[in-house]
Amino acid sequence: MRILIVDDEPAVHDSYAFCFSGLVHGRTDARQTLDAMAADLFGADGRPDGDTDMVFQPHHCFQGLDAVQAVEQALADGNPFAVAFIDIRMPPGIDGCETARRIRALDPHIHLVIVTGYSDFSPVEIGRVAGPADKIFYIAKPFEVAEISQMALALCRRWDNDRELTAARALLAAQVVTLEQKSAELEANESRAMHIAMHDALTDAPNRVAFLRGLQERGRRPGSFAVCMLDLDRFKQVNDTLGHMAGDELIRTVCATIQRTAPEATLVARLGGDEFGMVFDVETEAEAVAACNAVVTACADSFQILGHAVRCGASCGLVMRGDRSERDPTDLVRQADMALNEAKRAGRGVARVFDASMDEGVRVRREIEAGLAEAIAKDELSLVYQPIVGRGDLEIVGFEALVRWNRKDRGPINPAIFIPIAEEAHLIHELGDWILDQALAEVKRWPGQYVSVNFSPIQFRRSHFVAHVMDSVSRAGVDPARVQIEITETAIFDDAERAAATLCELRGLGFRIALDDFGTGYSSLYNIRKFALDCLKIDRSFIDGMGRERESAAIVHSIIHLGRALGLGVVAEGVETEAQAQALRVAGASHLQGYLFSRPVPAAEAQALADQHYMALPGAEVFDRPMVASVRR
Repeated sequence: MRILIVDDEPAVHDSYAFCFSGLVHGRTDARQTLDAMAADLFGADGRPDGDTDMVFQPHHCFQGLDAVQAVEQALADGNPFAVAFIDIRMPPGIDGCETARRIRALDPHIHLVIVTGYSDFSPVEIGRVAGPADKIFYIAKPFEVAEISQMALALCRRWDNDRELTAARALLAAQVVTLEQKSAELEANESRAMHIAMHDALTDAPNRVAFLRGLQERGRRPGSFAVCMLDLDRFKQVNDTLGHMAGDELIRTVCATIQRTAPEATLVARLGGDEFGMVFDVETEAEAVAACNAVVTACADSFQILGHAVRCGASCGLVMRGDRSERDPTDLVRQADMALNEAKRAGRGVARVFDASMDEGVRVRREIEAGLAEAIAKDELSLVYQPIVGRGDLEIVGFEALVRWNRKDRGPINPAIFIPIAEEAHLIHELGDWILDQALAEVKRWPGQYVSVNFSPIQFRRSHFVAHVMDSVSRAGVDPARVQIEITETAIFDDAERAAATLCELRGLGFRIALDDFGTGYSSLYNIRKFALDCLKIDRSFIDGMGRERESAAIVHSIIHLGRALGLGVVAEGVETEAQAQALRVAGASHLQGYLFSRPVPAAEAQALADQHYMALPGAEVFDRPMVASVRR
């Protein structure tokens, strides 16, 4: 350790030399005395834990200006002084107070010890110009050997510790900056993922999910508004004659036209294909019709598409809603869609307003609701099972149970129609209990596969949901590990804390948890981290778009990589072609499901598939092992 000694008297320098004589080259004289004192204080080893030999390098200056130059040179050499012992009176040059001030200005880290027998300056005055107070000390002349040596030892250790602490703080600050940068990058990536999930890849307009969410939010606010569905006329002819690239460019151009022509603050969304939706505030029906006619007229213009003049036109259906009107988003979209169909039947290129005469669906809805209550008793319901296969050898690891309703007087009814009605009519619990009991009875016959059962958000929020499911499984004598509970993000979004606790409890009991239709709801990294999941199920819309849209393929790959990074299985639904299967297999999807392997089949056929364990399909040699059977469409 380097020590600076500043005094104008040679005799004092000799005294300092004597003080440090035992500390310069090893343990002699004064250091031995100190070791003896330390032994009394700290034990037989003569020093506290962590104490090590410290070698001092004194540097002597007789004037303050020489000392200032020495400090400056030491800093330039990268070998600064730890402590400076400074006399107050040093004629004819600058005094100790000014010397201390200049040294402190050069080196804020050095410890200063004022050594004097006079009182020309008070400690307060010196501290004011050479502080901070915790780095300035005082020793009176004449001094003792131990007094100087102990002060030097203590301050040198402190100076060394301060440097280590400063280095540690700098490292910590750099790590904090790095962490903040990574956090910002993660937030940006999540924001981009959310944008992708809520926006159409072709036009960057809001997609169907964003449209329904915006419609729901608008319905909560007072005031009148219009909901419109718009569909392009003769769009298929553009695709067939000019190709899909021209069709995509026409969609982008028409979307921009709608956004430019629609009333201010209109939510314009591409709902899929050549269909668009609009929601805007309006006072009267006449104003809404005028706004829609303006959009239809703008879309009837001639557009330059890839060097061709293209005219396609559009039809529009709209429904008005006032303060006291029903505002259910699904019902509003359905009614606007019925008005759109009426506009097309009227000759296209027009806008039509919904009225009650169009709502034949209301009568059908009531009829279905009444029939559904008796469907179980009439033995009209049944379950079919679609196999879920491993990506490599196509081993059948499980089946998804799907409900079917075949009315004796009307024939088959689409689940997409009667399940939402069951939810609204409070019949979903009875229906869901029947589905679970039937699926549990069937899985007992299979040689090890699991059964995947869909639960609606209403079922999931049911009081004592976990106890109810566990009771059903126990009565059936089925291991919970052979039951996969499929839920959508809608089921967990409204009350995330309660949903997280429910899923954690189910997982603790051994059930498998799958997040269905991933990427179409409220997907976020937060949800995936927060909830106890076993696998993600990629929505079939992304699988279907893989071969046509680069964005869909990118989303599929991102979901697969995300699932693998988090240790989750990834099931790709809706696999219909060998090309899709190969692409998903290469991408790393853990399991596949779709018509390529099998349609949903009755229980007896599912039993046969379960017994054979593996699926087969044309071109099976590209997979990891031979196949032994095939179930086709």
